[in-house]
Amino acid sequence: MKLAIIATLFAAASAFAPIANVARTSTNLEAKDGRRAFVQSAAVAAFGVAGLTQPALAIRDYEGIGYLGGSNTVDINNANIRAYLKMPGMYPSVAAKVVSNGPYSSVGEVMNIPGLSGKEKDVLKKYEGRFVALKPSADFVIDRVNNGLYR
Repeated sequence: MKLAIIATLFAAASAFAPIANVARTSTNLEAKDGRRAFVQSAAVAAFGVAGLTQPALAIRDYEGIGYLGGSNTVDINNANIRAYLKMPGMYPSVAAKVVSNGPYSSVGEVMNIPGLSGKEKDVLKKYEGRFVALKPSADFVIDRVNNGLYR
């Protein structure tokens, strides 16, 4: 046991002893090169990486955002069913038929929805001037019927 303790103490003490014949090698990150050279090389590397990346081509803003219920005009392909609340007689029955039978290539196709009664067609005629048929966007089509807004 005493031998193990002495060996441990010797190993610990030899870790702090200077090594006589070791040649030092320099690295590029040593202070002798100077801060300016280091910053310049880091900047060149950063700009090189930035030059290789491609910009993200994501659509951040939908061009027809005003037609989703924030104005008097409603996009019949992308607007949520709640956008029709501003039009008396449309919500919920006629609006549900409009939303569930899309997409439409023109506003006139709304009149060809199967199962519309004469009274419902009159309501659609009344508001036909407030409709627009923009290209369906997958971001909005998915929650046209139920967008998760509850009372």
